[in-house]
Amino acid sequence: MSDRKFTTTSGIEIKDIYTLAKPSAEMPGQFPFTRGIQKDMYRGRLWTMRQYAGFSTAEESNKRYHYLLAQGTMGLSVAFDLPTQIGYDSDHDMAEGEVGKVGVAIDSLKDIEILFDGIELKKITTSMTINATASILLAMYIALAKKQGADLKEISGTIQNDILKEYAARGTYIYPPKPSMRIITDIFEYCSKEVPKWNTISISGYHIREAGSTAVQELAFTLANGKAYLNAALEKGLDINVFAKRLSFFFNCHNNFFEEIAKFRAARRMWAHITKSLGATDEKAMMLRFHTQTGGSTLTAQQPLNNVIRVTNQAMAAVLGGTQSLHTNGYDEALSLPTEAAAKIALRTQQVIAFESGVTDTVDPLAGSYFVETLTDEIETAALAYIDKIDAMGGSVNAIENGYIQQEIANSAYQYQKEVESGDRIIVGVNKFTQQKEGITDVLNIDETIRTIQTEKLKLLKAQRNNDAVNLALDNLQKAAKSDQNLMPYILTAAEEYATLGEIADCMRNVFGEY
Repeated sequence: MSDRKFTTTSGIEIKDIYTLAKPSAEMPGQFPFTRGIQKDMYRGRLWTMRQYAGFSTAEESNKRYHYLLAQGTMGLSVAFDLPTQIGYDSDHDMAEGEVGKVGVAIDSLKDIEILFDGIELKKITTSMTINATASILLAMYIALAKKQGADLKEISGTIQNDILKEYAARGTYIYPPKPSMRIITDIFEYCSKEVPKWNTISISGYHIREAGSTAVQELAFTLANGKAYLNAALEKGLDINVFAKRLSFFFNCHNNFFEEIAKFRAARRMWAHITKSLGATDEKAMMLRFHTQTGGSTLTAQQPLNNVIRVTNQAMAAVLGGTQSLHTNGYDEALSLPTEAAAKIALRTQQVIAFESGVTDTVDPLAGSYFVETLTDEIETAALAYIDKIDAMGGSVNAIENGYIQQEIANSAYQYQKEVESGDRIIVGVNKFTQQKEGITDVLNIDETIRTIQTEKLKLLKAQRNNDAVNLALDNLQKAAKSDQNLMPYILTAAEEYATLGEIADCMRNVFGEY
């Protein structure tokens, strides 16, 4: 037996050998869903293969979407540029240098019409990674669906809409926490009546992990945020058996294979107990459904083709952990937005796992593994200890406002970096097995003229639209923001009149202020 101490990335000690402490009679598709939310899992239906894409202008992103759909992608996942994420039009001073860089620039419904040109919204599911301006982008999407003649009761997709993790880990917030939570619960309420198949929030651990958290912290802080959204909706008088069915989660998947699988299994079990404790009686309202993205921060600029192996390892862990939806990163994403070639090999990775590996042939194939079952229990115990601390502070909003969650993430990120620099943690090609000359990878460059193109489009839009109707819609939205009315119908009207994203966001800035 080795004297060396082995631990997971969360510091859970790994024994030399495991024997099963307590056999489980749990079955897939049954509470508390440790083994999966469907009794037949991938034998019945594969996970949705999404590829996160969006860059430059709506025209350029539309071409990429058509390419991905032709290659076998089952759903679209839209990346937005930073000005869009924080409520600035492309011609705003704050947008300079960022237009079209980390995602597509969307300034109005006109851009959404171009983005989905030739794509029937009733035939696809669309995931939108958007938070502070989620209400505006959803309104634009609904407006386009109406123009296409789609039945709003049937269109489906997801908005990320998780503002708490923005305060904790990512930073693309606009308004203070309380009005932000009001907008989110307005979306819950509106969609439950008007767009019932839409997933109104994707509670995200992904960015918590990217900021440097451990796997246990990612799980704990994500579910604690989920509890905060449940409580906010309950306070608004919404029925947990209705709105909880439209909540989904978004997790990261890093390199420690068994820890990640155990994390996903523990997440389902924990969420089932959380929702039940808050009054859910419908089992569908207790199911944790989640999308997974492979770890962006695990990708290396050095020897970038090694990232193909990392992504494959992470994707396999996500599948064995029972994900409902998966995005695999391009091998070149430590250098730039993914090239077409990198996006294709990332999608093919999922397809090879699905159709050639055999891991989809039976449900939860690692169940009963002494190691996986024990690790699932240990991760749950460690995550619950964090949640208990956060509950004692009054919940996630208070824990974020007093800096507790941010400090815990920062401490973990610092510890990780120390281990890499000391060589205690090996990163292949970075601090071991390095080479002097790196192979050059083609990278995707975004032309700086994108902002000029978007600015010209905005000038033309403002000259052609009915500005009286726009001003009336914006005035009505601002009045509604000062009352307790649901904001979504007012945001939708403004979007349909071709008010810009910045104009709509500014209406709410005028009332709520900035954080």
